[in-house]
Amino acid sequence: MTKISIRFYNDREVRAVWDEEKSKWWFSAVDIVAAITDSPRPRVYWGTVKGRLKNKDFQLYSKCIQLKLTAADGKKYATDCFIQDDIMALVKAIPSKKGADFLDWFTYNDNTIDGQSRKKAYSLFESGILNNLEPGSIKCLQQIHAYLFGGLYDFAGQIRTVNIAKGGFQFAMAQFLPQTLAAIEQMPETTFEEVADKYVEMNIAHPFREGNGRATRIWLDLILKKQLQKCVDWSKIDKNDYLNAMRKSVTDSSDIKRLLQFALTDKINDRETFMKGIDYSYYYEQEE
Repeated sequence: MTKISIRFYNDREVRAVWDEEKSKWWFSAVDIVAAITDSPRPRVYWGTVKGRLKNKDFQLYSKCIQLKLTAADGKKYATDCFIQDDIMALVKAIPSKKGADFLDWFTYNDNTIDGQSRKKAYSLFESGILNNLEPGSIKCLQQIHAYLFGGLYDFAGQIRTVNIAKGGFQFAMAQFLPQTLAAIEQMPETTFEEVADKYVEMNIAHPFREGNGRATRIWLDLILKKQLQKCVDWSKIDKNDYLNAMRKSVTDSSDIKRLLQFALTDKINDRETFMKGIDYSYYYEQEE
């Protein structure tokens, strides 16, 4: 079991591990407890629920196994987990007004466009596709976008020909986008400052109708990997801090540079770092 995933329910992490043999996910019980009860001591709460299950629902209790999952301190600990097929029964055994909403999220989360695209993003690590791209090029960004959203959007990988805006901000005008992108492509990328500047300018350009952030963050990591032998550990960057810094970067890029530099790591070929980065990248795009 090597594939690690982090899902987010109402900004709460729900860790999961992929079981190759069963082709199913195992989910952390204590994370589910924390997500639906808001208990200040979710491990203690889960211990109580687990004891109750042992006495009243031994069949469900017996399906719990321990897997090593990475905690907030970066260390791996044995964690009680249930396979995805048993999550409904587990949630129903936990007193909570959020149970029904959680199950709705749990059932349909992977069937959304983002859910399907995230699965495609996971496979990028094993596919070898990223090793054959030219980091920093527009073609590279288009290829990433096409892979993430192919079959989901009919414009996957295609530079937009319409104007778009978000939060009152107008991104680069479509009629000037080819020239804008050509200029960004030629920007230097030999130092961290230069790479960050290039990333900020690409965000302002927003070359696609949808999916810019998810594709561009992978694009940024490829540039950092090639030029500096670094990548971003996105789990170290708070969602709200990131979004605020990106909005501010239109006129002042100091905050986003500070966040990115703090989160740099040399684990450029580490599978768990990549997968965790994908989870957080898609989390940034979830509506509040």
